[in-house]
Amino acid sequence: MREKQKGLTTFSAAAKTPAFIVSLVIASIFLALGVFLPNFSDYVNTTFDWVVKNLGWSFILGGSAFLIIAIYLMISPLGEIKLGDDDEKPAYSTSAWFAMLFSAGMGIGLLFWGVSEPINHYMWPPSGEAESPAAVHKALQYSFFHWGLHPWAVYAVVAAALAYFSYRKNLPMLLSSTLEPLLGRNNLNGGWGNTVNIIGVISTLFGISTSLGLGVMQIGGGFEQLFGIENDSGLWLIIIVVVTTLAILSTTSGIDKGIKWLSQANLGVAGLLLLFVLILGPTLFILEALTHSTGTYLQNIFKMSFGIDAAGEGTKGWYDAWTIFYWAWWISWAPFVGAFIARVSRGRTIRSFTVGVLLVPTAVSIVWFSVFGGAALFLEHFKSSSIWDAVSEDEAQGFFALLETFPFSSVLIVIAMISLTVFFITSSDSGTYVIGMLTSKGNVNPPLGLRIIWGVIEGGFAAVLLLAGGLSALQTAAVVGGFPFMLIMFVMVYCLIWALHKELREGSLPQERARIYAALADLREEKKLRKGIIQDQSSENKDQ
Repeated sequence: MREKQKGLTTFSAAAKTPAFIVSLVIASIFLALGVFLPNFSDYVNTTFDWVVKNLGWSFILGGSAFLIIAIYLMISPLGEIKLGDDDEKPAYSTSAWFAMLFSAGMGIGLLFWGVSEPINHYMWPPSGEAESPAAVHKALQYSFFHWGLHPWAVYAVVAAALAYFSYRKNLPMLLSSTLEPLLGRNNLNGGWGNTVNIIGVISTLFGISTSLGLGVMQIGGGFEQLFGIENDSGLWLIIIVVVTTLAILSTTSGIDKGIKWLSQANLGVAGLLLLFVLILGPTLFILEALTHSTGTYLQNIFKMSFGIDAAGEGTKGWYDAWTIFYWAWWISWAPFVGAFIARVSRGRTIRSFTVGVLLVPTAVSIVWFSVFGGAALFLEHFKSSSIWDAVSEDEAQGFFALLETFPFSSVLIVIAMISLTVFFITSSDSGTYVIGMLTSKGNVNPPLGLRIIWGVIEGGFAAVLLLAGGLSALQTAAVVGGFPFMLIMFVMVYCLIWALHKELREGSLPQERARIYAALADLREEKKLRKGIIQDQSSENKDQ
């Protein structure tokens, strides 16, 4: 039997909590600075430069550490534990579960960077000669690296911790709940607990606004490609208002209707688009590039995981602009995506959960970049296409520049824009649920008024960042939001591993319990045999 509803169920109650009030004040101050502070974009750029220069190494180490921890959870005996009661079944089917976590986790980013990132790496590789055959392979290899195991490991450890303490330990779904071994059960909404949840809210706002901003830029790029409308700040604001309104309407229908069905439908649309490009594009080259680059990715993953180019051997500034930015972005997204994945993952074992979160999306990302990035690289390297010209002018145009080379290009661009819009809606919708949970003391179905407020603020954050400097401002938001939460993640992981091993020692894991029962049965059987032998020997002695 599942536990009763946790958290606050009314907006009036949630609006009085420190987590809501402080988060709202901080968000409002940021929005005001973005609107009224002169030279706000200069401050944004200065912040980005300082963080990546002085703290970039910590993101590289952190991303690798979280991958190692996720693999350990997957292959160790700890993987037997259920994220819920021992007899619980998964709350959602595998297909619905995967569609929701993927749409929340990376949908917009894959459409934005699916062409632009490989082309960027081809023209500006981390090392070696640009526009060379080696640069083609390296372009896909590093795209796989940035969108593969590392980001999903970040999501997996946060989601596992939240789901474990919420569903197994019967605590509210709060980031502070993951620190229960240190804070104690009665201090989850105390000073330290509220601080952790507030950092999670602000990190989520920065992370999700980065993704929403990318989506707005690319939807605007589609309008420019189709209708010649200039992709500028005026168009961005219109798109933000319209799509944020749609996202707020979606959030009123709840996860089981709005997010679930939109995610499944959109994943199907994206899949059809991928098949179209694979079949009508350079199919043989795509399949060969997928095979080769997957091999080089797996072969060099350890070296890439710790690469930061301290001595300046490679391309100057490459790691700051790419790997460090990405790791910070994934970490800033972790409270949002991790909480949402935990929200829909009840009833799965840690092992099946980690396999699903870590391996399946990585495989899809590899295929995605192989098809779209591979097709773009083929045209650029062998056909002297103008895709790079489009990307260098506007990163958001890369995907549409590729689609323009195919038959029915206008139809394809419209489909891509619709898919982008739906990814925008599901990401914003999912974000409002998560921030609502964190500001309603862990209610997994937060009050509607709370979700609406945070949905509007998400749109406001995206607008301010876009107007403050476009892509560079979005990157800064991800980096700034990621660092404080990364520190919390290390403490979170410590608490999770400690709690799981405590269960292991107590024999409360299903596998361990079975081993203990089997051992006890063996001991009883051995005792019976020994007793029988002693009785036989006693009888023989009497006869003698």
